[in-house]
This record gives sequence, C-alpha cells and structure tokens, in this order.
Amino acid sequence: MAEYMACGEARIAHDVRGSGPALLLMHGAEADRHMFTALVPLLSPHFSVVAYDQRDCGQTEAPQRPATLAELAADAAALVSGLGFERAHVFGSSFGGRVAQALAALHPRVVDRLVLGSTWPLPHRLSDLNPTGMATIQALRQGLPDTAEALASWFFPASFLQERPELRRVFAKVQAGSERTHRRACTVESSLDIDWRALDLPVLLLAGELDRVVPMGVTLGMASTLPRSEQAVLAGVGHATALQAPEAVAAQLLRFLSASTPTR
Repeated sequence: MAEYMACGEARIAHDVRGSGPALLLMHGAEADRHMFTALVPLLSPHFSVVAYDQRDCGQTEAPQRPATLAELAADAAALVSGLGFERAHVFGSSFGGRVAQALAALHPRVVDRLVLGSTWPLPHRLSDLNPTGMATIQALRQGLPDTAEALASWFFPASFLQERPELRRVFAKVQAGSERTHRRACTVESSLDIDWRALDLPVLLLAGELDRVVPMGVTLGMASTLPRSEQAVLAGVGHATALQAPEAVAAQLLRFLSASTPTR
C-alpha cells in the first residue's frame, strides 16, 4: 500500500524499500511507480529505493490541470527532502528522464548521480527527433484500448512479447478520452529550456539497442552536452527497459552509482 506525502499542491503516492543511500525512480509517460516492480528488489539491498507516482499518474492526487516540468521537478525535490534525504541518485526512464533533467537543472543540490534512460534532451520535443515514430504512436494512442497490442509492439521487441504475452495489453488500461489522460498528454508535450552547464554531475546515458520510441542515437547523443557522461547500451532491449530487462538495468545502475553515496 502506498504512502502519501504532501508536496506543495500535490499529495504524492510513493513507496520506499531498502536502506542506505537514496535512489529516486521516475517513471515514463503512461506508466506509474509499478513499472519498477521487478527492478526495486534488485536495488533495495543497496539503496533506499523511492518509487513514486507523478501528477496525473497512479495514486497521486494533484490539481486538475496539466503540470509543468518545473512543478514535477519541485514535487521530486520536496519528496526527497520530506523523506529525510539531503541528496539522492536519480534514474529517470523515458519521460521520467525529462523530469530528471529538470530536477537536476532546477534543484542541483538534490541530485547526486543521474541516470537518463531511453529519454531525449530538453528542450527538444520527441516529435522533432523521431517524427515518423511519434506520428504512428500518437495515432495508436488515440485508438486505445483497441490498439493496445499494436502500441505495445513499439515499446517491446516481438521476441519479448512472445515470452511475455500479457504485456501485449499493457496499454489497454489507458483511457484515451479521459480528462486525466488529456492532462498527462499536455504535460508530456511540455518542455523547459534549461542551462545544460548546470548539469555538472556524473551522468549515465542508458539506451535500449532496439528502442523504436526514443532511438538509441537520440539518448546517447546527449553526451555532446554532458561532458561528465558515460554511455551504456542494453543489447536486444527495446524502450521499456525496467520492464523488459530489470536485471541488466540494475547491473548498470549498481556499477555506475557505486562511486558515490548521498547522505540522509
């Protein structure tokens, strides 16, 4: 059962597992904290793992209007502080990587080491970086829940969906016409012009080799503006890395984050 914390206007649903340095997990656009269910047990022996629901996702309660990236970053900073941590490692996946960038730029004292997985750089929009793919995905989103299986094929390789057929319907619960889904879509399309010089911290750029949503080159290309970054590619993996390859993701996080210990 989730715990809740008041963070400004929002009441953030979150879970904390394990002990030690804080590791904050940020989920993607249509997801919630449960996308990290398989990843958390692999990390909790080493970290205090914090998984939470962003506004208009999961069980978090917030004003019924689209959130800005600055607001999502402020929520995350308040959650880390409210849990008693001075700093935290941060892993942002897909749109969560955008929130992670905003957090590191706007609240740099909160972030120790940063992992940006399957994401794209602020302030660019993904529709400009992957126009054909995003046009197809947007059309499929409009057809949910009937198009859930076709949409899943963009996020997971065919071979993985054969092993995990239940994930073919993972997007079926998204209510395409609901007000909450519309607000979330507006939030995901929002942007923030940040000063990349402010991201003077160690960064791991983590990409799936077979990612069709955010092509590998888009994520790894962020190295040109992040001089303290390193890159890692997950072979045979698509977009939703925490769902498809939690062991491989955990191995990369443990390797990269072991060099620094945030304090509580």
